Amino acid sequence: MKLLRLKITDPDGFRSLRFGFEHHFRTDWSLQDELAQAIDFAPFVCAGPNGSGKSNLLEALAAIFFQLEVLRVRRSFLPEALQDEAQDVSLVAFELDYLIRVPAEFRSPDSPSWAKVGVWKNAGESVRILWENQGDFSTDVYEAFKGGHADILLPQYVLGYSSGENEILSLPFFKMRFVQFDEYWNALTRQLSYPGHPETRLAYLDSGFSQAILLCNLLFQDEATLQPFREDVGIEALREFRIILRRRISIDAVQLEAFDLADEDQKRERRNRIQAEARIRGLSDSEISQSVDDWVRHEIIKSNPALSETDEPGSTRYRLNLLQLLEGDDKSSLVVSALKRCATLNYIDDATDTLVLDYWVNEATRQAFRENFDGSALALFQAFQVLLTLNLYAVSEVLKADLYTSNSHYVSETVPTLASDQRIMRFKFVRFTKHGVAEPMMLKELSDGEHQLLHSLGLCLLFRETNCLFLLDEPETHFNPDWRANFISRLRQCLPGNGELAQEMLITTHTPFLISDSKPEKVLVFAKDKTSGKVSISHPDYNTLGASINKITMNTFGKRETIGGHAQALLDALRARFEQGTEDKEALITEIHQQLGDSVEKVLLIKAILDVDRPSDGEAQR
Repeated sequence: MKLLRLKITDPDGFRSLRFGFEHHFRTDWSLQDELAQAIDFAPFVCAGPNGSGKSNLLEALAAIFFQLEVLRVRRSFLPEALQDEAQDVSLVAFELDYLIRVPAEFRSPDSPSWAKVGVWKNAGESVRILWENQGDFSTDVYEAFKGGHADILLPQYVLGYSSGENEILSLPFFKMRFVQFDEYWNALTRQLSYPGHPETRLAYLDSGFSQAILLCNLLFQDEATLQPFREDVGIEALREFRIILRRRISIDAVQLEAFDLADEDQKRERRNRIQAEARIRGLSDSEISQSVDDWVRHEIIKSNPALSETDEPGSTRYRLNLLQLLEGDDKSSLVVSALKRCATLNYIDDATDTLVLDYWVNEATRQAFRENFDGSALALFQAFQVLLTLNLYAVSEVLKADLYTSNSHYVSETVPTLASDQRIMRFKFVRFTKHGVAEPMMLKELSDGEHQLLHSLGLCLLFRETNCLFLLDEPETHFNPDWRANFISRLRQCLPGNGELAQEMLITTHTPFLISDSKPEKVLVFAKDKTSGKVSISHPDYNTLGASINKITMNTFGKRETIGGHAQALLDALRARFEQGTEDKEALITEIHQQLGDSVEKVLLIKAILDVDRPSDGEAQR
């Protein structure tokens, strides 16, 4: 896709983006230039001081596509808090224009290859959508999606990643993750057909997916594609890994009732029957009320072999053989069966009540994964994504309902993190060989920077064959200078320009190297007025491509000095002593050399000291 324009029309603004904020991502000239010729992939690099609004731009886009996704998802699967179109959303009015490549199967030979899409929402109204170059097709967005236009007019995926603590960016993605959980859980409890991949298009690929990202790439990608992994991190070959799936989990009464397949008439008839039987036994009204609930749950358990009572008398907890549901029948997703077929060894560990899948990786293992997952690294990753989402089973319905309508900055603190042995799915013993290391090492042994590089490049490789929008918030914070200098080049390797796909990416950064590898029209410089708080975006007024780091640091980040603050203070103190005129100049220059390393500032100070004793041009002529 190609972003064209974003305008905030919410009377309250959005974060630091005030009412009326507007940005045109491309000029008509630059857009025509991109469409006329095959141009290599190039992200938008969002730069500027801390708090200048860079992340807010990504957050606004995430909030808009969250609203669109809520309207696209089948309403029967949505939680009650999201059923109402007038839901409490964080961005209530906006305008967004973009181009998106129309898939070949949806267009005739003479129809435009790009759809020009306008999406807007006025406060208190439904989202509307305009397909401008298709006879100005304009309608309520929900009606458009019911008509089958979602696959044409929306990106295949909207992917978020933040290396820091930007929970406002992650919030809409977290909400959609719970929608995905509810949808899959509903399919499992009712043994309905499920495709084996998430139904939702928004995905926040945080560190919890790092192992899955690396495994899928190492199992499927060829040597040329994995070159960045080899050259930068030194990873050579995947040797082994283990997948552990819990066989049984504990569920509460509310979760148990989700397995009740009776319709409303059948439920009413059943309660009446149980009440009549209780009266015949001479139970009191209070005893009947308790008895009805107990017997209803007992009948639900009897009707489903995956359910059982606990061994504790009077307990309100129940056991669910989740593995039995996951393996399912011919109607449900067969992901676990596929993973078992790829395993070198699988067994039930009765001591931990888990299914253990061990993989000793060789070419036969890779071939098995290719055969069972459509030859696609993305297909395997999405299967892992579905199973990992089940780790949310312990989150209560009350907490989920609060989350769906929340604008909180503290999502990660409210969603419980399960201990590893309580998770439905987890990876273990991910070992691979690394250049210069004698024994195979584990993923956990890599540095933060290595994790971050593998994660950010790995997710690009997984989605390289899709038409998607990447929203990456400071993905290079733990990189060394060399990796920062090469990051744009690595992204271009992972996402080569492809007219049929044309992914869009926005990256926030404080790294001058990313700007030096970008053309000025791809660099968005953010500034925030200290008095009014108004955020503005401009392009650099110089050619950033190939510009020196010093020039970018001074011109874009407003940093005039090229040395650290402590060193600058030492240099200023030495300058002050020189300006007092009482110091021996040779001794002062020697001290400067001893205290400070080479820099422009040091050279200029020494030059100023030496120039004091030199005659001016007029004196030299006399």
